[in-house]
Amino acid sequence: MDSFEYRDNRLHCENVLLSKVAEEFGTPTYVYSRDAIELAYLAYANALQGRDDMVCFAIKANSNLAVLNILARLGAGFDVVSQGELQRVLKSGGSADRVVFSGVSKQSSEIRYALKAGIHCFNIESAAELERINTVAGQLAMVAPISFRVNPNVDAGTHPYISTGLKENKFGIAIEDAPRLYQHAASLRHVNIIGMDCHIGSQLTEIAPFMDAMDKLLALIDVLDTQGISIKHLDLGGGLGVCYTDEVPPTPQQYIDAVLDKIGDREIKLIFEPGRSIVANAGVLLTEVEYLKHNESKNFAIVDAAMNDMLRPALYSAYLDILPLQISDSQECQEYDVVGPVCETGDFLGKDRQLNIAAGDLLAVCSAGAYGFTMSSNYNTRTRAAEVMVDDNQSYQIRARETFDDLIKGEKILPQN
Repeated sequence: MDSFEYRDNRLHCENVLLSKVAEEFGTPTYVYSRDAIELAYLAYANALQGRDDMVCFAIKANSNLAVLNILARLGAGFDVVSQGELQRVLKSGGSADRVVFSGVSKQSSEIRYALKAGIHCFNIESAAELERINTVAGQLAMVAPISFRVNPNVDAGTHPYISTGLKENKFGIAIEDAPRLYQHAASLRHVNIIGMDCHIGSQLTEIAPFMDAMDKLLALIDVLDTQGISIKHLDLGGGLGVCYTDEVPPTPQQYIDAVLDKIGDREIKLIFEPGRSIVANAGVLLTEVEYLKHNESKNFAIVDAAMNDMLRPALYSAYLDILPLQISDSQECQEYDVVGPVCETGDFLGKDRQLNIAAGDLLAVCSAGAYGFTMSSNYNTRTRAAEVMVDDNQSYQIRARETFDDLIKGEKILPQN
């Protein structure tokens, strides 16, 4: 997390003191580094320099308009899984023709909206979805650009909840069924086959699973070519891992070099859908220690952030580093479980952490830029956190903290009988 570092024992984001952010905007608050986001995106874009390819940011990782606008200014494309995400792209200044629409349950209204907007491609995940897209496009007298998400049955070796490329997963079409479905699609009047898509999982720290999937996809592309079906782009999805603790994932340059070597002299456009690897380490979640609780066998640091603010530790047993905003040498570290106020045993941000803290201290939950705010909720009627973007020596609130009135908007009490 190069954009987050200690200076004089105080944690900074770029040139902004994080304790000042907490003082101004309160806690819990998500803080993002513009510089870190831009550098992470450019690591992909620069590795593809000179090619007609697209790096489509996976919006599900972080959908804040300011984040999307930063990426749109750099020329990024976007991977969306709902009409709402597509609307966010357009609102933030992104181009519809640089959008791929993924997701297993696209509604007719969403398909209609995306067609009218002029997206680059639908990534189709079932035979039934193909028929629906063809029908909706026909109703609009349009032709829908399509790609099939092919499931290559490759074990990504990651957490089962974020593994998506095996036969038992709900995503995509089986590679054995792909030739038949492509042939059927070629016979339909209101779809136009332009690509092939694959996404085998998230937080991959080795290149080998990507290469195994590519071998299967390229062989399938060759089979389709003999049947007169030309694949113009290959979408390899996302999934490149990041360093949360001691992982050493390949860099985007190493990954893309391996992909280009495998592609060889094939004339095919490449699309990538990174999410986590662009924003995870560009963000932290600030939280304040409310109480220290010492039991006979366990110490607890009870903080004001909870599983409704950051779900990943509870959902995936994900490890996120937790750092004090100011390092103190006044006492020795003790082992704490860092837990929140939500009434669930699973409400924790970190377990067995060595911390030198007191009530009132501020902490940073690291690597929180991906799947943090986007997975947050109002469980226990808790308002969602504020979001702040740091740009060099300035900090900007990019989402105000919710209020109780925000939470009950649209709710109504039944009239008296």
